Amino acid sequence: MTNNNYVAIMAGGIGSRFWPMSRTDFPKQFLDILNTGRTLIQGTFDRFALFIPVENIYIVTTEKYKQIVIDQLPNLPVENILCEPSRKNTAPCIAYISYKLQQINPAANLICAPADHIILEPENFKNKCEEALYFTANNEALITLGIKPTHPNTGYGYIQYEPQSISDNVFKVKTFTEKPDKELAKTFISSGDFLWNAGIFVWQIKNIIKAFEAFLPEMHEVFDAEKENFNTPSEKEAIERIYPQCVNISIDYGVMEKANNVYIIPSSFGWSDLGTWASAYENLEKDYFENAVAGSNVMIIDATKNIIHANNKKLVLVQGLDDFIVVDTEDVLLICKKDKEQAIKEYVAEVKRNKGEKYL
Repeated sequence: MTNNNYVAIMAGGIGSRFWPMSRTDFPKQFLDILNTGRTLIQGTFDRFALFIPVENIYIVTTEKYKQIVIDQLPNLPVENILCEPSRKNTAPCIAYISYKLQQINPAANLICAPADHIILEPENFKNKCEEALYFTANNEALITLGIKPTHPNTGYGYIQYEPQSISDNVFKVKTFTEKPDKELAKTFISSGDFLWNAGIFVWQIKNIIKAFEAFLPEMHEVFDAEKENFNTPSEKEAIERIYPQCVNISIDYGVMEKANNVYIIPSSFGWSDLGTWASAYENLEKDYFENAVAGSNVMIIDATKNIIHANNKKLVLVQGLDDFIVVDTEDVLLICKKDKEQAIKEYVAEVKRNKGEKYL
């Protein structure tokens, strides 16, 4: 029997909020931000390889990162690395893998997940994914995994769901809300029927393609017109024709917020989207003074609640800082208040204006 379960790991982002460690030519998904010995994409691959055959795991990235993926995931078949010609958000990325798999296995059941998340409980994660795969294999459903919130985080999207489950631990989705302000986030959490949007989706290929046809018809048309070229030597040229015609849109906006067969599985598996230095701080071990240090050549004197990331070639001594991000790379030193971390993207834009591309 063929295994109908597949995974697409989305790995095309540039991770600018993790600058200066994350650079456009070597972004955060290829870095070991938490000093675990494995990069984020390797950790993601390892988790899925526990229950999905390696030949059924695909990486969707860009040509620029193809060699890094080959180097970091030597067990992955090279033909399973799909290269987008341009970044167009998650909808075209998901369309690409979906229309490709449709030609390989029309019964395919697919998990789509970002490459750069932290999941501390892989066994729980596996169980939730398998619950979702079982449900989507037997129902015309689009599933998302929702994370039970632990605090009113303003950096995540929220999903509200109906109180009655329609199957074991599967609930119908009511609303999607983009990143709320603090007060709204508090309201969501106290109401008890909101989950964090983890951006992990599960569905049968035929059902997501139906959804593209209904809600993103232009995108459906361009992919559908080229489908005979997928899995042939003409695939690359076909994709280069398709992408300029695709709108830049997320799968959340393009499909999930419009479809009426969207369901959610409330989940808890030690998840963080590792979107910012503060989320890295949350996931690193702290010393007695609540400093989180990645690097073995760091000294701290009279300093508290900092995250310090430094390479081991240089001694870094920090004195008197409280609640700062300190990131030292070979060519950039960032010292930034933790509560300003959402502005790092703006600082990167400022660096580009003043110094060009050299430090990006």
